[in-house]
Amino acid sequence: MPSHVTSVTYFRGGCVLGDLVVIFKGLVEFAALILLGQGLVYLLSFGRHETNAVYRFFRLLSSPVVKSVRVITPKQVSDRHLPMVGFFLLFWLWFGLLLAKAAILIPASGASPV
Repeated sequence: MPSHVTSVTYFRGGCVLGDLVVIFKGLVEFAALILLGQGLVYLLSFGRHETNAVYRFFRLLSSPVVKSVRVITPKQVSDRHLPMVGFFLLFWLWFGLLLAKAAILIPASGASPV
């Protein structure tokens, strides 16, 4: 390691930016899986999803995503569609983070991108 570079710049042989992208990608995956689980419980509860404790727990965990989506979507979008919109936005955010991870970590590793 060059003498002018501090140990904070490098972490596990990579760069801090790469580690931040990996951590943020993991959080996006977690939020998307929570929304997916909420949707599956909704489908399997046969109309009684509001009385289902698992569904209410998923709704509690996914509320930050749904509230954020409410802020950026037009008022014409129904509240009932917000979790689905949030899931698709998280998918595209995940895809962008996947590309960023590849762009940051492949050159840092010295490996060939092909």
